[in-house]
Amino acid sequence: MSAAATEEPFHPNLNVTLMCPECRIMPPDIVERFSEGDMVCGNCGLVLGDRIVDTRSEWRTFSNDDQGNDDPSRVGDAGNPLLDSSQLDTMISLGAPGSTLGRELNRLQSKANDRKDTALQAAFSKISQMCEAFLLPKMVQDAAKEAYKIVYDDKKLKGKSQESIMAAAIFIACRRSGVARTFKEIWALTNVPKKEIGRTFKVMEKILMGAGIKLSHSTNEEYQTTQTNAEDLMRRFCSNLGLNPQVTKAAEHIARRVKEEGTLAGRSPISIAAAAIYMAVNLFSQNTTAASISEKTGVSDGTIKTSYKFLWEAREKLVPKDWKIDLDKLPKV
Repeated sequence: MSAAATEEPFHPNLNVTLMCPECRIMPPDIVERFSEGDMVCGNCGLVLGDRIVDTRSEWRTFSNDDQGNDDPSRVGDAGNPLLDSSQLDTMISLGAPGSTLGRELNRLQSKANDRKDTALQAAFSKISQMCEAFLLPKMVQDAAKEAYKIVYDDKKLKGKSQESIMAAAIFIACRRSGVARTFKEIWALTNVPKKEIGRTFKVMEKILMGAGIKLSHSTNEEYQTTQTNAEDLMRRFCSNLGLNPQVTKAAEHIARRVKEEGTLAGRSPISIAAAAIYMAVNLFSQNTTAASISEKTGVSDGTIKTSYKFLWEAREKLVPKDWKIDLDKLPKV
């Protein structure tokens, strides 16, 4: 048998102990200073080794900076699938005060970066700010960003302002996610006129459907180009008014029957929803006035009462008999 075959594999001798030659204390007090790359004696300060390699984990990001950095990550932020570049760029800081080298390198790096991705990131940041101001969930933000990226370079939107495209993207994202919002609410959020949002929405709608994007939140429901239904707005309005589930379900049923009977045909969904809520609170003797409904829904007090008069005339068709409510006691105004 050869000597190479009988030779034992190398392994460190654990009996060897690193000790300070000056102190010779046992057990030794050896400190590794990774920031300086030195290994020193903790008792007398004698440097026992230099250029020590830091073998600890290299943390890249800290997701809980306000909690003492107790949730670090070694891999950095996740890549954004909505951007085209590799996103592996290195950011160059401005450097030490009084030095112009870092500032010049930062300027050159900014010029070298993909301008399209830079513009998209700025737009995505603004979309996130709008959605957060309107308390929209993250799924709506992601859907709005996806819609914006698809139509970003399309020639059909040439001449449209970026704000109108963002507003229409948020409106489409709300429909895709099943979070109903009206043009009036998007207008209040973005300050883009309702007509401009509507025009941009129609163009983006065709572009997205041509790209194979499903614009309905339900897999069994075909996408409809009609405006938002009053039923979709009911739960949010009733929640803002603090109404109980019984009144909320009654208002939803009334809104559904109004649509089937065509009682308020031609009126906006917000007006129908407000009138249905006003009828429901009167049916169940809730202490909710038309003025409070007007404040939460954005529909004027006069419009609510005018629409309610039509509902009162059709009360026999809108209110089921199994509710066991005396409709004669229902106020006319």
